Amino acid sequence: MLHAFLQRLRAFRQETSGLVSVEFALYVPLLLWLFAAIYTFFDAFRQESVNLKAAYTVSDLISRETTTLNETYIDSMYEMTKLLIRSDSQISLRVSVVRWDEDNNRYYVDWSKVRGSNLPVWTNSTISEVKDDLPAMPDEERVILVETRNEMVPAFKVGLPDLDINNFVFTRPRFAPLVHFEGEDLGGGDHNDGSDELD
Repeated sequence: MLHAFLQRLRAFRQETSGLVSVEFALYVPLLLWLFAAIYTFFDAFRQESVNLKAAYTVSDLISRETTTLNETYIDSMYEMTKLLIRSDSQISLRVSVVRWDEDNNRYYVDWSKVRGSNLPVWTNSTISEVKDDLPAMPDEERVILVETRNEMVPAFKVGLPDLDINNFVFTRPRFAPLVHFEGEDLGGGDHNDGSDELD
C-alpha cells in the first residue's frame, strides 16, 4: 500500500499537464498590476511636465507684452492654460508682477491676479512667504511670476497618493521695463535712483 502511494506521488510530481494554466493564473494579476502602475506613474510625470510647460508658456507670453493688460487678458491666459493641460483636471493660475526695492531690502507686488481656486492673491505683506524662491534682482527690477496648481488623482490605485502639482515660474519682461495692469497703481520704482542727475 505504501509503495502504491509513493508511486502515485511520484507520478503526480512528474505530471505537467495544466502547468501553463496555473502559471497564467498566478502571473496575470501581477502583470496587470505592473501595467497599471507603469501607466499611472507615467501619467503623473506627464501631467507634471504639461503643467510646467503651460506655466512657462503663460509667463513667456506676458513677458512679451508692451501694452496694458486687463482682466480679459488674464481670463484668456487661464483658458489657454486649461487647454494645455488635461481637460478632466482642475487648475488654478496666479499671475503677479513682483518688484525688488533695494532701499527697503524687500519685494513688492505691483499687481497679482488669480483664476481658479486654492491660490490667494499676493500682496506686499504676503509676498515675503516666497522671497527665498524669487531671484536676486537689481534695484527696481521686476519679474513676472506665474504659478499653477493642479490636483491630480491617479488613474489606478497602485500606491501613488493624490498629487498636488505646483509650479513656480518667473520671467523678466522682454520688451518693456515693466508690465502694466489696467487700473493698478504701481507704487513707484522707475529705475531712476538719481545718480544720473547733474549737480
